Formats: sequence, structure tokens, C-alpha cells
Amino acid sequence: MNKSELSDTDKAFFADGLRLAEAATSNDINERKLWQATRQEQDAMEGLIEALAGEAKRHNINIDCRKGCSWCCYQPIFGVAHEFHYLWQFMQLNMSEDDRKLVLQKAFDNYQKRGRLSQDELEKSKLPCPLLVNGACSAYVARPMACRIYLSMSEDSCKQFHDHPEDESNYPALLEFPLRAGQMMNEGFTEGIQKSKLTNNEYLMEEGLLIAHNNDETVEDLFSHPLFKKS
Repeated sequence: MNKSELSDTDKAFFADGLRLAEAATSNDINERKLWQATRQEQDAMEGLIEALAGEAKRHNINIDCRKGCSWCCYQPIFGVAHEFHYLWQFMQLNMSEDDRKLVLQKAFDNYQKRGRLSQDELEKSKLPCPLLVNGACSAYVARPMACRIYLSMSEDSCKQFHDHPEDESNYPALLEFPLRAGQMMNEGFTEGIQKSKLTNNEYLMEEGLLIAHNNDETVEDLFSHPLFKKS
């Protein structure tokens, strides 16, 4: 990424992510500090999205996203290591062991299919997210940035994209601003934790969940956690 080509708005969101990560990694970095910073990043994005939704309503711009609408939950979803690290902690605290096992089994089944696809095939693949239960996200509070910033102005466009992924002329009618803001914030966060020698790897949802689980093995510190290991 060439930072000199970023807009002032891009730079502002990048700086927000960078600041949060640097605060978490200063002095002695530990899991609790990283979880807290991830939560702060997610809260900041939620605040932005709420403000955007209010502004859109005032200008008669429709946002169709709502609980029970899950067309986007069948697409391949990507996140980065710090998000899966936080997501798994949330699942451990808020899901039963049986529910976690079910999510992991779905993740494994999906990855068996998606892990063998070419990039083009992967982008067009449609499988229910392992966290999708009865049309809603079972870990909504801790969902990755990619899920948070996906705001559509037309449910019909999302349905068409779901039903006909081969049609390259059709794409969900998404709001561009949150997509860019979330991307920049995560880019800044990634640069911030890399300064502490952690590698904020990107993973497909299914892969990230399986690695975060780590066969229930205890990890001594973040530097030995498989999510952050250099590939």
C-alpha cells in the first residue's frame, strides 16, 4: 500500500487503527490488551455505521441490512489474525462447548470444499458461514470487520448476487464509505501490531476459526500463537 496516495480520510482511519494497535502493543503485549484494542476498533466502526445509517435516513437513502437477511453470509469471508483471536475468545465465553464444536465442524466441512478452489472459484462460492444460525450470526457482537462494513442499499441486489454469482454485471449495492473506512482501520491496526513482531495474517473465515481453536491447546504467549506465525 502506497500511503502517499491515500486521501486525508483514508489516512485518518488508518491512523485510528494504528493508534489502537500501538497502545495495545506498548510495553508488555498480552492477550487481554489485544482483545481490548480489537473491541475498541470494532466499537469505533459500530459508532461510524450508526452515524452513517442516521445520515442515510435523513437523506432518504435506504439501508436494507437487518437481522434475518443473510445473503452476504454465504460469501467467502476474510478476516485477520487479531479478529479471529478476539472472535474465539468471545465464543469461549458466550457459547456452549457443543455449540462451539458445531461451529468448528461446519468450518471444517466448508474448508474442505473452499480450500481446494481457485481464486475465481472461491469468490463465486456460496456456503453458509459456520456462525450462521437460523438466518442470524451467532457471534454478531464479535464479527470481523469485513462483516461490519458490508452495508447494502438493496436487498434484491444481494439476493441476485447470491443466486447468480457467475453474473459479473451484478454486484450488491454497497455503501462505499464504510468499506473503505474499515479497510483502512484494519490496515493501520495491522501495521501497528507488526511493529511488535506479530504478523497479522489474513484468513478465510473457516481457516481462521480452526486455527484460533488450535485443537484446544494452551498457548504460552501471542508470539507462539499459530494465528500470528509468519507464513
